[in-house]
Amino acid sequence: VQLQASGGGLVQAGGSLRLSCAVSGRTPGRTFSRYPMAWFRQAPGKAREFVSAISWSGASTHYADSVKGRFTVSRDHALNTVHLQMSRLNVEDTAVDYCAADSVSAPNTPAQDMAIIPSTYHIWGQETQVTVSS
Repeated sequence: VQLQASGGGLVQAGGSLRLSCAVSGRTPGRTFSRYPMAWFRQAPGKAREFVSAISWSGASTHYADSVKGRFTVSRDHALNTVHLQMSRLNVEDTAVDYCAADSVSAPNTPAQDMAIIPSTYHIWGQETQVTVSS
């Protein structure tokens, strides 16, 4: 399984960006639709942190307190893509963002029960930079 992240960029505070994570390939016995997915980010000088998660069905989502109400995660099974819509961005959102596939949890795991520790995830997309200017 390969994850291709895109959509990062430079935006002014208060603006919006949408990140996308395209999934290709498959693990025997699993398809895109069977992976719960998550987003993480890493700000300069800080540890990688959980941002958001979405169940394999897309029915449940989970957010870090710092982004709740501003970010929305969704998935498009037809396009094998997960999106992270980021609104009302502030300078504290400046970070390198990553998408990750949860290959450990059962496919029907609710997003709220997915792991938020980065080391739990073994399938990662490449980084995409989000920079918010004041």
